[in-house]
Amino acid sequence: MSDPGRGREVVVTGFGAVTPLGVGADVLHERAVAGDAAPAGSPPAVRHADFTAADHLPRNLVRRTDRFTQLALVAAEEALSRAGHRAGAPSPWLPERVACVIGCGLGGTASFEAQREVYEKEGAGFVSPLMVPQMMANAAAAHLSMRHGFRGESLCVASACSSGAQAVGTGMRLLVSGAADAIVVGGAEASSSDLVAAAFANAGALSPSGSSRPFDRDRDGFVIGEGAGILVLETAAGAARRGAEVLGAVRGYGATSDAHHVTAPAPDGGPAARAVALALREASVAPGELAYVNAHGTGTALNDRLECEALRRALGADVLAELPLSSGKGALGHLFGAAGAVEAIATLQALRHGVAPPTAGLRHPDPALGPLDLVRTARKLTTRARTGVLFGLSTSFGFGGHNAALVLAAEGRS
Repeated sequence: MSDPGRGREVVVTGFGAVTPLGVGADVLHERAVAGDAAPAGSPPAVRHADFTAADHLPRNLVRRTDRFTQLALVAAEEALSRAGHRAGAPSPWLPERVACVIGCGLGGTASFEAQREVYEKEGAGFVSPLMVPQMMANAAAAHLSMRHGFRGESLCVASACSSGAQAVGTGMRLLVSGAADAIVVGGAEASSSDLVAAAFANAGALSPSGSSRPFDRDRDGFVIGEGAGILVLETAAGAARRGAEVLGAVRGYGATSDAHHVTAPAPDGGPAARAVALALREASVAPGELAYVNAHGTGTALNDRLECEALRRALGADVLAELPLSSGKGALGHLFGAAGAVEAIATLQALRHGVAPPTAGLRHPDPALGPLDLVRTARKLTTRARTGVLFGLSTSFGFGGHNAALVLAAEGRS
């Protein structure tokens, strides 16, 4: 795994996204680069995806699925289409050789809450028998495999806010092991209810002002977002054999556990730093070769501070001080189980276009975080690697002490 060889290099041949900025991975990049932030919804600290399921999916499928599954299916349609897999046309892969790995942190909370209300108002006999298959966290992976006839392994990675990133890493490892010829990976989440918001507010994590300002001295927590990000992974050799366009590569993956606390990160940042170091080592990329960091950057005082400390520890203070860094959560809100996958796509888009998006809402960088090169307006990226390739780092950290880091690569256009 540490040196799979060029033929076994994991490349991205498709990606798709549905986020509070709109439907489409290109929309995600264009609006993020423009500094747009999705409007606040209801409750005030929530940003909903600009998405109506019935506009994209058959009505019978909409009735049978929770919103998080619907988001995943639409993002997957875009990703698979880019990769050359289109409904009604011959698939570029054997169905038995395609796996689906989709991350989700909370599952179908909307379906659970709706049926709980039915139970309390109308009684047990009126509860939908579809509630469990709608709310189960693996529903997105299951429906994705059924909709497209993929018969390889399918599973859900559930590791809170690092689920999407760990799904990408899990898919990468399956691919390199030879278990499949293509892996559909990513994350989806749609847990934006009053109940979920109240829980995070009472935990002190939700922004009372209803705004998300990662790395800002006045930050006061995150806002909740919903969305999905899906990528199609293949080996470089497999993509070349079928003449597929390569959009980028997943060069390294590292994951660790804090073994400290169910919600609070390890106070020294050591395990998080080790996840970054592991990803860089697997990618054979030195810290100084990175062109961009898409940080987890939730906008809570504790997590922003500890993430910066972990990055400084893993990359070195001098490197971090001059490395363009931003967080997508200022624009999107926190997408929980979808965050790591959507942010991996945002990182690839930044590398492909050679432009880093700013952290929306950042007005007064917090000096207590130490020397950082925070991106406040769209920034042109320059390669720092001998090969001329642009390398980016995307980080994710989840409740339960889960730490994940991905090193991505692309040949910039500008």
